[in-house]
Amino acid sequence: MKEIKTVDAVGQVLCHDITQIIKDVSKGPVFRKGHIIKEEDIPVLLSVGKDHIFVWENDETMMHENDAAEVLCEISRGNNISRSEAKEGKIELKAECDGVLKIDEEKLQMVNSFGQMMIATRHGNFTVHKGDKLAGTRIIPLVIEKEEMDAVRAKAGDGPILNVVPFQHKRVGIVTTGNEVFHGRIKDTFTPVVVDKVMDFGAEIAGHEYSDDNNANIEAAIRKLIDAGADMILCTGGMSVDPDDKTPLAIRNVCGDVVTYGAPVLPGAMFLLAYYGKDMIPVMGLPGCVMYARRTIFDLVLPRIMIGEILNKEDFDKLGQGGLCLDCEICTFPNCGFGK
Repeated sequence: MKEIKTVDAVGQVLCHDITQIIKDVSKGPVFRKGHIIKEEDIPVLLSVGKDHIFVWENDETMMHENDAAEVLCEISRGNNISRSEAKEGKIELKAECDGVLKIDEEKLQMVNSFGQMMIATRHGNFTVHKGDKLAGTRIIPLVIEKEEMDAVRAKAGDGPILNVVPFQHKRVGIVTTGNEVFHGRIKDTFTPVVVDKVMDFGAEIAGHEYSDDNNANIEAAIRKLIDAGADMILCTGGMSVDPDDKTPLAIRNVCGDVVTYGAPVLPGAMFLLAYYGKDMIPVMGLPGCVMYARRTIFDLVLPRIMIGEILNKEDFDKLGQGGLCLDCEICTFPNCGFGK
């Protein structure tokens, strides 16, 4: 740093806070370290007794914290994300629409491993709403080597670290299975729960079929809803390994390959996901816990299905850590550890 006359300081970068004291009114920094001095700042600096100030010496190999923060913003900010102005090496990112936050975890870790810079985010694969804070970027020192920022930009390559993927309009078909419901022995209390959950995402109920515990009848109900234009099928009931639970067999017969039957999540271990046809229509088998538990695997999977994401077995395998719902007396999901 160097000492210069205040009147000659326009365009220079302060290397310490400048404090202003107004008797019986206030005491605090009128300019912060890192502030780039403007013409209108000169009278203010002189008024607090600063005829000379200390500034950073110009160095073409270094980058100011705000300029470096712009680089982090550039490699972080993807679709449907707004940003704040750079201030003290920080930029904040927010969602521009409702959707699911997707994060390139490898790139995020890469940036944070560089040192002298950081990007902190909320958890990915969860619902975010318009205006929600998604991430904050920060350059740690006041100035940083340009070479360092060029290196992190190059290593990040194409594609941003963060994207918000908006929800799609889905036409949902529901197949309620079970002899007890089909024959009217008990009231169907499962379907209303499922309807409420999908309606939260703006879905449309394309049709609702009842079936007994006969896999051929369940298959026929699934195909009927697909033929009617449903682009997502939810089958409720009959998902255990009991011999008379035929829903998994029916889904397998309709779809062929199954992505997963079983997942490391409680409640929801007996969840099933398959896809039908070239359009990859998701067909899900929902275990009974979805009917009575406040949060289950369905709450972790549904937002991702609603953005059109095609899930694979690995996506489910990763859910084991954090896959245990603690069934708290006061549920704060998604602001808890479930699914994270």
